[in-house]
Amino acid sequence: MLLTILDQPVTLDMLSIFHANANRMALLELAVAAGEGRWDASGAFVATTGEHTGRSPKDRFIVQDATSRETVDWGGFNQPLSEAHFAKLKDHALAHAAEKDLYVQDLYVSAEASARLNVRVYTERAWHAAFARTLLRRPKSLEGYKADWTFLHLPSCEAIPELHGTRSGTFIVVSFQEQLVMIGGTHYAGEIKKSAFGLLNYDLPGKGMMPMHCSANKGADGSTALFFGLSGTGKTTLSADKDRALIGDDEHGWNDAGIFNFEGGCYAKAIDLSAEKEPEIYAASQRPGAILENVVLDAKGKPDFSDISLTENTRCAYPLDHIEGFEPSSAGGPPTHLIFLTLDAYGVLPPVSKLTPEQAAYHFLSGYTAKVAGTEKGLGKEPQATFSTCYGAPFMPRRPQVYADLLKDKLAKHATPVWLINTGWIGGAYGMGQRISLTYSRAILDSSLAAQEFVTEAAFGLAVPTACKGVPSGLLMPRKNWPDSNAYDLTAAKLNTQFRENAKSF
Repeated sequence: MLLTILDQPVTLDMLSIFHANANRMALLELAVAAGEGRWDASGAFVATTGEHTGRSPKDRFIVQDATSRETVDWGGFNQPLSEAHFAKLKDHALAHAAEKDLYVQDLYVSAEASARLNVRVYTERAWHAAFARTLLRRPKSLEGYKADWTFLHLPSCEAIPELHGTRSGTFIVVSFQEQLVMIGGTHYAGEIKKSAFGLLNYDLPGKGMMPMHCSANKGADGSTALFFGLSGTGKTTLSADKDRALIGDDEHGWNDAGIFNFEGGCYAKAIDLSAEKEPEIYAASQRPGAILENVVLDAKGKPDFSDISLTENTRCAYPLDHIEGFEPSSAGGPPTHLIFLTLDAYGVLPPVSKLTPEQAAYHFLSGYTAKVAGTEKGLGKEPQATFSTCYGAPFMPRRPQVYADLLKDKLAKHATPVWLINTGWIGGAYGMGQRISLTYSRAILDSSLAAQEFVTEAAFGLAVPTACKGVPSGLLMPRKNWPDSNAYDLTAAKLNTQFRENAKSF
């Protein structure tokens, strides 16, 4: 029996609002008082998310209606939900929400005014409200604020699959027609930020702007760099550079004037985080107001970032100003360099190579990295190639060619060079070779992007610099590093075949 108020269906304006637009620290203090989490020794907030310690892409749906029917690339990650099922689920979620005191945040996404979407977030947990306030952007004034989109975030609300058309009790549902996002059955906070990302991925192409799953930073000379890559390839780590200002770590747009951040914070992976390897991110995670997700604390209340007993997908969320030397405008000019990052666990791609425009389009549509054996359930002894179109397939509602055409146009207009950087293995595949050190990856970024002399390697037709300051020249050509060149050739041929098979989809 659906809950009604005065025999009328529940609507958003009937919901009980609790601590509207409270600041982050106030929300986290409320969260601790409510038993939603605890403080660590530094004053960062620590929460656990139970069963769901990552996104649930199989439980994400888009309502198929007159607005979305011809514009969404259906299939794969873009699963349709009927209007009838959506209506029932909406009533169910609102009835659940009516029994709660909800925290509300009036926020927005996009530092660029012409791309901005105002987002009002309703949630039943104080720490989720603090997370939304950290990762989305905070208006300087709420005078005249009007929400374009509404997020109804109800972690304790479970869908009924046979009634609501979902796969399970978990649901992430987007209605472009009603401009409503509903999230339930999961406490994983990342669903909030990625849902906001998906909205701009749908909206911006119609405005001639390119939405991108990438990090970005800016040099003292005004040069800007974009880092594309799937989770674990080094986007956040390599963009957090003490000598360059951080624009953002994950989601950006590109218009004729340049690039701009969608978000107001960062959501970094915390596995094996250390002050030695990643000082900027480590310091940001250990400031009051940072939010640690599924991070285990030791007996002294200090984070043990090497403890993956809850999940390997441990996270830390913090506002941009936790990074020393961040870029206050959250924007920069057209990118001076565009960098595709891949963690190649097969060990056959060069540490760095320069791509032609055709190769750039191919690798953008491929979105390759490799999962490492032993880090995920179900993987065998060998690495597993992973391809994610546009380096963000789960968040791209439109057809891949829409984003690829935007990239091609932007690269041509701004003459931006494109680089492929392997942050994975050299001298052999995972289990045989060694991981490319972060020191070498940073040296590559510092020097090789200005390289003038190249030689083409045979396996993939990639142009490799002949020298890179700070990196042994022998490491630049992968085949030379393998103890068995025949084994290299066979492994490279295998990966090439996987690239070609994946390319059939586009």
